[in-house]
Amino acid sequence: MGDFNHHLTHAARSASFLEDEPRTNWHNGAVMNFRKKRDATIKAIPEWEELRSLASSIKENVLGNLDSYLEQFEKAATENGVRVHWAADAAAHNSIVHEILNRHQVTRIVKSKSILTEECGLNPYLESRGIEVIDTDLGERIIQMRDEPPSHIIAPAIHLKREEVSELFHDRLQTEKGNTDPTYLTRAARLHLREKFLKAQAAITGVNFAVAETGGVVIITNEGNADMGCNLPPVQIHCVGIEKIIPRWEHLGVFLRLLAPSASGQKSSIYTSHYHQPKSGGEMHIVLVDNGRSDHLGSPDFRNTLKCIRCSACINTCPVYRRTGGYSYHSVVAGPIGSILNPARHPEQYNDLPFASSLCGSCTDVCPVKIDIHHQLYHLRQTLTEKGYVTYVKKTIMKMAAGSMSHPGKFSRSMKWMKRLLGAPRWLLYSPFNVWGKTRELPAPPAESFSDWYLKNRKKT
Repeated sequence: MGDFNHHLTHAARSASFLEDEPRTNWHNGAVMNFRKKRDATIKAIPEWEELRSLASSIKENVLGNLDSYLEQFEKAATENGVRVHWAADAAAHNSIVHEILNRHQVTRIVKSKSILTEECGLNPYLESRGIEVIDTDLGERIIQMRDEPPSHIIAPAIHLKREEVSELFHDRLQTEKGNTDPTYLTRAARLHLREKFLKAQAAITGVNFAVAETGGVVIITNEGNADMGCNLPPVQIHCVGIEKIIPRWEHLGVFLRLLAPSASGQKSSIYTSHYHQPKSGGEMHIVLVDNGRSDHLGSPDFRNTLKCIRCSACINTCPVYRRTGGYSYHSVVAGPIGSILNPARHPEQYNDLPFASSLCGSCTDVCPVKIDIHHQLYHLRQTLTEKGYVTYVKKTIMKMAAGSMSHPGKFSRSMKWMKRLLGAPRWLLYSPFNVWGKTRELPAPPAESFSDWYLKNRKKT
């Protein structure tokens, strides 16, 4: 269910997910609940739109001066006693992290809150080298036990029901069979993870924001798992995408007011933790990761997606994501924002994703940093088509449609032929060639077209 086999398109994966209609309906409601909470919370923030505009402007400044801010951040962090590393790609990132762990002879680590390490494939990389990696966020630990990737940015196990979690914990943690009480299951996970925290020799975390002015990193959680990891073992490693930089300490307040309401509908997250220097007797490392971000920055049409603060607001509101699930996107970052980021970097793998959208614009409306997501998705469709990444069938159909719509006479004749086609035998109409009709009933054609009606009645008015 949760493998990222890139040979299966979004449409094929969606069809599989939609076969289980009760789960689809439940998933739709569970994700939409985040959107409803978000809407309720921002009603109490009268300056919400001003905050969005300010955050977008700050990020625009960052993207225009990213090199300077990164150097300023490195200088400040180094002066704080932090060791800063630069990784050009996923391979370099994994190698740097492994080198740090290997130097300290680390065989057990705890990890939290890092979509970036998922993007880089860090877990299997370290596990293949004899290092135990334990994800400590409850949702992340659940999917790790199931050997699945995350299906959502902030709720990685949202595709699972409590009954499935109960069964998993019974098998892996020997909890009471059939007990689905969330409090009971959470306490069982806490006991299990507490042992892992106490035995860990190093901790790895992601980063929500890195402040150029101070050289510090900020990690936002609701469970406190990042704090447990960073404060218990002697070695802490923070993995940061280079776009996570913000210029000054005072700018942090803008993003903190936007992130929690956009993500989960909370006024603020439970824990906002700041790390500036290593603990006494320990080491603190920061790995700044590019992994295609510089190339994305150089694309004027799509660079604004690097403003993303990974809040998941666009995912929560997207009708396509809600009905088809995160795994249909076959990538770590799903939903509307992932449908831009992934194909812009790897069009050969993700060229189907920009078409997995209704272009309704809801994603743009809720984005806290005002990324014009649906406009970029539309433009990306044109770009991928021009570069030859669209299938022959889709390209042929679009050419035919463009030809019929280029002249009123052609369009009228095409509609008459379509009307005849819709009268064909059902077995012919719903053949394997009609992919669209697999899950939809084609509408019955009207007895008279609007053009014919207008020609007949225009003299009467």
